[in-house]
Amino acid sequence: MGYYRADSDDGIGHVAVAGASHAIVAGAPNAIVALDRDETVLTWNPAAERLFGWSAEEVLGRRAPVVPEELVAEHNAVLERVRTGGQVSLRTKRFHRDGSLFDVRVDTGTLRSESGDLLGYVSVYHLAQDDETADDRTSRRAQLVRRLADVVADINAERELPAVLDRIAASLTDLTGADAGGFVRIEGDRLRLVARHKLPDSLRGSTADLRTSLVGKLLRGGRTVLLETGDQARLDELIWSQVPGLHTIVLGLAAMGGRPYGALYALFAKRKVGHLELELLELLAGHAGIAVGNAMAYQEAVRQRAHERAVFDASADGIAVLDELGRVTQWNPAATELTGFHADEVIGGPPPFRLPEPGDKLTIQLPSGTWLDVLSAEIVETGEVVIDFRDITRSKELEEAKDLFLATTSHELRTPITVVRGFASTLDARWDSMTDAERRGAVHTIAERAHSLSRLMDHLLLGSRAGAGELTLKIEGFDLGELVRAATLGLPVLPDLHRIEVNIPDDLPLVSGDAFATDILLGQLLENAFKYSPDGGLIRVEAWVDGDQVVLVVDDDGVGIAHASREHVFDRFVQGDSGDRRRFGGVGLGLYIVRSLARAQGGEVSAHPRPTGGTRMRLSLRIADTPDPLT
Repeated sequence: MGYYRADSDDGIGHVAVAGASHAIVAGAPNAIVALDRDETVLTWNPAAERLFGWSAEEVLGRRAPVVPEELVAEHNAVLERVRTGGQVSLRTKRFHRDGSLFDVRVDTGTLRSESGDLLGYVSVYHLAQDDETADDRTSRRAQLVRRLADVVADINAERELPAVLDRIAASLTDLTGADAGGFVRIEGDRLRLVARHKLPDSLRGSTADLRTSLVGKLLRGGRTVLLETGDQARLDELIWSQVPGLHTIVLGLAAMGGRPYGALYALFAKRKVGHLELELLELLAGHAGIAVGNAMAYQEAVRQRAHERAVFDASADGIAVLDELGRVTQWNPAATELTGFHADEVIGGPPPFRLPEPGDKLTIQLPSGTWLDVLSAEIVETGEVVIDFRDITRSKELEEAKDLFLATTSHELRTPITVVRGFASTLDARWDSMTDAERRGAVHTIAERAHSLSRLMDHLLLGSRAGAGELTLKIEGFDLGELVRAATLGLPVLPDLHRIEVNIPDDLPLVSGDAFATDILLGQLLENAFKYSPDGGLIRVEAWVDGDQVVLVVDDDGVGIAHASREHVFDRFVQGDSGDRRRFGGVGLGLYIVRSLARAQGGEVSAHPRPTGGTRMRLSLRIADTPDPLT
C-alpha cells in the first residue's frame, strides 16, 4: 500500500525514512498526514485512509480536500503558527469522502531538514471523543467568532472611511489581545499608517518602504497572514520603538476588489500568540477589505451626489425633476428666479407651465411676460423626467427689435428717396415751365432729404462699428464748454414751443476724449431732447466739476422714459417711448451710439427721470491731465 512519496522536485525526497519509521507510520492507530510547504500531500497512512475515506493513491501529490471552506483561515493560521516554532493542538472539523463533517483533534508540527530549513508540515488526527481540552478551545473559538461577527457588523455600520479604519484597529487589539495595532494602506511602493490603536496619534500618516517591510514579505510569500517573532520581527522604527518589549508581530492582508489594499498589524509585547489569534486576524483582515470597499463606495456616492447637487443648484438654467406621475420632486434656485415660484409651492404638484414631449423643445411665454425655452428628457430606468428651461426673453426682444429695425430702416430710407425721386422727376419733366423760385425750392428739398439720408447712413455705419468694437478715437484734452456753445448756437431756429438755456462755467477744465466723437454725441442728445418734447418746453444744458470728472446734463420737459426702459434705451434698435414706437421716427440707434462713443472715451452716459417730468441725460468725462508748467 503506497502511503508515502519519497521523491519530490523540491528536495523533500532527500528526507531519509528508515524502515522502522516506515513501519511505525504505517501501523499508527492515528491518521498521519504530511504536507510539503505548498500543502501538497506527501504522506497519507492507512489510518488516514480509514478516517477520511480517500486512498493514498487519490491524494498523494495533491491538496487533500478535507478542510471545510469556513475553516480555511483556521488551517492557515495553524500552519503559520507552527512554522515559527512549537506545535498546535486543536479540536476542529474535517470532511469525509462521503461529504459528511466529523469532529477531530489534530496535532500539527513541522518537518525540517538537519540544517533546520522548513520542509513541510505533519499532522496527527484522531476522533475528538471526551477531549475536554479540545472542547474548551472549541468553545472559546466559537465565542470569539461570535464576537467577531458582532465586531464586523459594527464596522460595516460605519460609513466614513477614517472611522472604519479606526474601528478595525481597535477591534483587532480587542479580539486578539494584542498590546497595540494599526492599519497600513498600500500606496504604490510605499506604506502609510492610516489607523492605529494604543499607538501615539503622531504616528498617523507616517510612511515606509513597501519592498523592505513585512507587508512586502507577506506579498512575496503569497500568503494572507504572517507571524514574525524574536529577532526576526521587523517593522518600521516609528512603530517598533513605540511598543517596549515587542516580541511578536502578526500581519493580515486586506484586499479590496481582489487586489491588496493594506494590512492589519497586531503587536504583542506581553502575551504569546496562538493559532486562534492568527485565525481571527486573518478573518478580520478579510472583513476589513470588504468594510473599506463599502466605505469608499459610500464616500464616492456621497461625493458624486454633492457634485450633482452643486451643479443642480449653481446652474443658470432652471432645472426640475418630475416623478413618473408628473409631480415635481426637485426645483433648483434658478427655476425659482425664472418663474417666480418657490420650491415649496411646486414640489408635489405639476410644473407651472406646459411641457414638451421627452426629447423635444417648446417655447412658451409665462403670464409674467418671460419667454422660456423648455427641454424635456426622460430617465428610462426610473421613469423620471428632467426639465431644463432658460430665459430667452432678451433674445426674443432683440429679435423683435431687429424686425422693427428692418421695417423702420426701410421706412426711413423710403421716405426721403421718394421725395428726392419725386422732385427730381418734376425738375426733369417741367424745368422750363417752372419759375426760378419753384426750381430753387425743389433743389433745396432734394438737398435736405439727401442730408437726411447721409445722417441716416452715418448712424448705421457708427452703429455697426460700435457693435463690432471698431470705434477708433483720438483721445486728447479739449474744451467741452466751447464745444457745447458751438453746438447750441448752431441749432436751427427753434419752434415757438421750445426754448434753450445753456449754463457752462467759464473756468470749466479741459476734458480727456475725442472732440469730434463728443460733438456727434452731444448733437444726438440735443436732437432727442427736442424730438421727445413734442409739446415744447425748456431744453437746459449744464456742466460742472464732480471730483476728477466733468458732468454734462441735457434736461427736457418731454415724455420721459419708463423706469424699466432706462437702461434698455441704450440697446441697439430700441426707442425710449413707451407708447407708439413709431411716434417719433428713427431707427433706434441714437442712444446706442451715444453710450458707445462715451465709453470709448472712458466716460459714461445714463438716463434719469426729472421730478417735474421729462428726462435728464447725464454725460461724464474725465478731466484731462494738466501738463506740468516746468516741463
